[in-house]
Amino acid sequence: MRRRTWGSVFLDRFHHPTQVVATGFGVTILLGSVLLTLPMATTTGEPADWVTALFTATSAVCVTGLVVVDTATHWSVFGEVVIAGLIQVGGLGIMTLATLFTVLLAGRLGLRARIALQTETKSLSMSDVRRVVRNVVLFALAGEAITAVFLTARFMIGYDEPFGEALYLGGFHAISAFNNAGFALWPDNLMGFVSDPWICLPIAIAVVTGGLGFPVVFELARSWRHPRRWSVLTRVTVGVSAILIVGATLIYLATEWNNARTMGPLDDPDKLMASFFAAVMPRSGGFNTVDIAAMNPSSMLVTDVLMFIGGGSASTAGGIKVTTFGLLAFIIWAELRGENRVNVGHRRLAEATQRQAVTITLVGVALVTISTYVLLVLTPYSLDRVLFEVISAFATNGLSTGITADTSMAAHVLLAVLMFVGRIGPLTLGSALALKERTRRFELPEERVIVG
Repeated sequence: MRRRTWGSVFLDRFHHPTQVVATGFGVTILLGSVLLTLPMATTTGEPADWVTALFTATSAVCVTGLVVVDTATHWSVFGEVVIAGLIQVGGLGIMTLATLFTVLLAGRLGLRARIALQTETKSLSMSDVRRVVRNVVLFALAGEAITAVFLTARFMIGYDEPFGEALYLGGFHAISAFNNAGFALWPDNLMGFVSDPWICLPIAIAVVTGGLGFPVVFELARSWRHPRRWSVLTRVTVGVSAILIVGATLIYLATEWNNARTMGPLDDPDKLMASFFAAVMPRSGGFNTVDIAAMNPSSMLVTDVLMFIGGGSASTAGGIKVTTFGLLAFIIWAELRGENRVNVGHRRLAEATQRQAVTITLVGVALVTISTYVLLVLTPYSLDRVLFEVISAFATNGLSTGITADTSMAAHVLLAVLMFVGRIGPLTLGSALALKERTRRFELPEERVIVG
């Protein structure tokens, strides 16, 4: 009789990962909301209303960064610490759950688990789970600590902040950056540091690192000198991310170079840095050093696309993920060439993976379209600004044109729900689709349908 592994028991007990993940995140959001309604959580000492607390807690746990009140002036130190804690729990939870799902799938489907296991695996034991969780936590804490050191030193040396205040600012923004949350302790986000590379670059690097995903970072750490050995996941994630960042940097330089309300007044090197920063943040970072609402419509459209794509799989980033986007590009390329198989490098892409990529993308498009329509009905704002906020919420990005705080309570609830669904949806949908895969024992007659 075949011995049942921990992984098989887990999969048999929880047929729908959405139930487990959604419940965990929902409970965390509710606890955070309760803490933020305490009088000590606000600077005035008056309890925050429930919708504001719920929206802020949802934004923090889902590592989004959209706010309806100014973080620095509305919340007390206690409130800010609660927000940072929710970001930390949400970020670690997302990375751990996504990575564990990857290992579960590896054990179930017989694939190579390039996460914490270095040999071919056919099962998942408790020791494997502990190793994965430990490595994810250590990776996240190390990334945050390194970023915090750079930021703390800069706040002390460059801005004459006392050590305690500098450490607080450095730690908060390191947590927010690595987890792609986008919360900042200044009313204008990071616009005051647009010309400071010692603030902008560490935050941008932390956003990129957190947005790559633990499996990719782990493989890069082991095999960065041997790209030919990289898995398809790492190749697609790194390649597409690099193309998007470089391409977006050049586009922002071209479209915002003479914009007097954004990058026009900056020196040439500062324009380059501001463009790079603006190209990185739509991955799900959520910080901004220029006024988003003052951008040209062409730049906002590019930002919409980048936010919808998001960052890497099993990372703190949102969106449909660069892996999904990259695989769609390979699918389209194979179809245009008339090939009946989709190849990525020297590997053939499974048909189930192709269907999953298309499904996740179309579900994302549907959610954005429906939410945009509803928000247009609820608010007086134009389509471009409403669409921007909706994509930002769905992709758990946090960039904003400034209309979120001015919308109605119903709009706040809608955006909060969209943040929750956008955060939980792609992760659990992708895992659920893969875990639900089964082989059909018969085939129906094939029929060609006219397409296009």
